[in-house]
Amino acid sequence: MSPTWQSWSAFAIALLAVVAAVLIISAIASAIVRAIARRRDWAKILIRRVRWPFRVMLLVVGLWIAVAVSFAGQEWRPGVDHALLIAVIAVGGWLACQVFLLLTDLGMQRYRVDVADNRVARRARTQLAVLRRLVVVIVVVIALGVILFTFDSVRALGASVLASAGIISIVAGLAAQSVLANLFAGIQLAFSDAIRVDDVVVVEEEWGRIEEITLNYVVVGLWDDRRLVLPCTYFTSQPFQNWTRTTSQLLGSVELDLDWRVSPAAMRDHLDAILERTDLWDGRAKVLQVTDAVGGLVRVRILVTAIDAPTLFDLRCYVREELVHWIQRTHPEAEPAQRMLLQRGGETGRTDAPPKPESAPASDHGAGDGDRSGLFTGTREAEERAAQFTQAIPVVNPPSADEPARSTIETTEEWPRAVRRP
Repeated sequence: MSPTWQSWSAFAIALLAVVAAVLIISAIASAIVRAIARRRDWAKILIRRVRWPFRVMLLVVGLWIAVAVSFAGQEWRPGVDHALLIAVIAVGGWLACQVFLLLTDLGMQRYRVDVADNRVARRARTQLAVLRRLVVVIVVVIALGVILFTFDSVRALGASVLASAGIISIVAGLAAQSVLANLFAGIQLAFSDAIRVDDVVVVEEEWGRIEEITLNYVVVGLWDDRRLVLPCTYFTSQPFQNWTRTTSQLLGSVELDLDWRVSPAAMRDHLDAILERTDLWDGRAKVLQVTDAVGGLVRVRILVTAIDAPTLFDLRCYVREELVHWIQRTHPEAEPAQRMLLQRGGETGRTDAPPKPESAPASDHGAGDGDRSGLFTGTREAEERAAQFTQAIPVVNPPSADEPARSTIETTEEWPRAVRRP
């Protein structure tokens, strides 16, 4: 048998031995870790994260040993050894990343976000999420740098690059200004506690939750299942609302425009009954106030509290629906009503104008009781002043004795904008 066939036969035998050794070592390690996993949760994460990088590393190292034993002194060995060295560096970087991800997973398990007040947990999870991405990027860059420096030509180039590092850093900084800005903004967001994963925010007039924070962008999950992707620099340069910055508890309002005949005291009693029937209210605050009374309606504002934003939204809808149903059922007179003023013959609230006395002097503006002179009514000059203020809104004159009676209807909402005749 020729030396070449002997080398390949030895390599085949060595390769089979390597595969068998990898399977045996992997099986033993897996059995040990699975036994630990019955009592410890971290062992389950270890199996999921490290299993394949560990097996590939054993296989590459065993293959390198098999080549070194089987083909000693071959002229093509340096090229194969270099390729296997690159493979070992790459798999080592993969294994290092998975080990660090294992540590961050263990850290995230300590902080639960499925509780009412999870501000600290969300902050820790956000920082760990950004830190794990940053470390993975650093490990990958280091692995690529080590791989490149295994080449002699690149090593010589690296020395010249280091000699001109100042100029190259300036050029690279100018070329990647936006990328570096987002990178540093992402790190700043992670450790400044401005936003955290699962925070409720209002950005670009949209309500949503922070789903993901990376080194370049932030993903906001909107209420209607859309995703708003914003650069990290947005949250460091633009104002936005964070509803869970210090706590998840919130205060919300419900506003109703009702008739003047509504009873705030009765509404307040019914509000107490509504809140006692629901678990959405956290019991911190409940207020019912009349905040406005103009335009023929009164505005009733109800303030209620809840443990978080989604619960508060459901609570506001529930309170609004119950109050509307209660008004319809028990106080229909409190429903919003639009009042109208009927004017006929120059007198409000009467359908028939009194006859004009024969001895009453006639005027250019119709008859009336008492002195009709005023700032904007009663004389022609006053009506000219009124026309300047009303901007071409016509002032309706009452009918004269020779004209047939006519009625005009003005809503109470139009009165502030027009000159009303008494």
